[in-house]
Amino acid sequence: MDNKAPSNKAEVREFLMSRRAKLTPERAGIPAGLNRRVAGLRRSEVALLAGVSVEYYARLERGAIGGASASVLDAVSQALQLDDTERAHLLDLARAADGVPASARNRRRTSKNPATRASLHWALNSITDGVAFVRNAHQDLLATNELGRAFYSPLIGDGGRTPNLARFQFLDPASRDFYPDWDLFAQMCVAIMRAEAGRDPHNRNLQDLVGELSTCSETFRTLWGSHDVRTHGSGTKRFNHPVVGEVIFAYEELAITNDPGHILMLYTAEPGSPSHERLRLLASWAAEQPSPAAPAAS
Repeated sequence: MDNKAPSNKAEVREFLMSRRAKLTPERAGIPAGLNRRVAGLRRSEVALLAGVSVEYYARLERGAIGGASASVLDAVSQALQLDDTERAHLLDLARAADGVPASARNRRRTSKNPATRASLHWALNSITDGVAFVRNAHQDLLATNELGRAFYSPLIGDGGRTPNLARFQFLDPASRDFYPDWDLFAQMCVAIMRAEAGRDPHNRNLQDLVGELSTCSETFRTLWGSHDVRTHGSGTKRFNHPVVGEVIFAYEELAITNDPGHILMLYTAEPGSPSHERLRLLASWAAEQPSPAAPAAS
């Protein structure tokens, strides 16, 4: 078996160049000078801020990041004013260049689909006052609670192909109605996928999905080329559900430690709010719909 990691030099080069282009001299605290052709920093300025030679930083930006020390990567991160997610992404790219993708060993020890585990479905179905679902790194919607099935009915459809949040976002016109803030959701979706790709560059399913969406969606292709990264974490989202109308949910992302790369998402509404009342209405509607049985315990 060939364990040699494919080169990620292009990923490294484009990520560092895109971050450098976004950082102005004013933000970096250095004089802009005259005859500046671009708004971002020059390589020499990043090298100065990072405390490395121009030649060494130029080599990093060409993608030769393998073997770079943690202190150098930290210095470059500080020089480019990377946020925590961007800094983690740079470290993931460096690990991949060294042939040690973050969490790859853990992922190979686990099942590909935790949704086959009956206990996971029991846990999901115990959540009755919020939307709960499990997704993987390439945005497949693997398991939901009853409210989740009702909430994502425009995405789940007839239950044929495994529903995928990214395909729905970029390839299904219904997403424009479902996501009132469609542009924001599109940016978030791609940035999360870009971070996952840096974390696990050997994920063939994710590579195939990126190729499919890049071919079929100009918007996806443009956003993917921006090299922005983010994690989900927590926050609020606005949806327009075809059954109950507009709802505003708080969301929390929880890692499933038994299945690295899979996360549990929870959507809840503020008690007493119009969204909470609409969530209850959705629950009543869901109770009238047929629901698939959870898999039997093995």
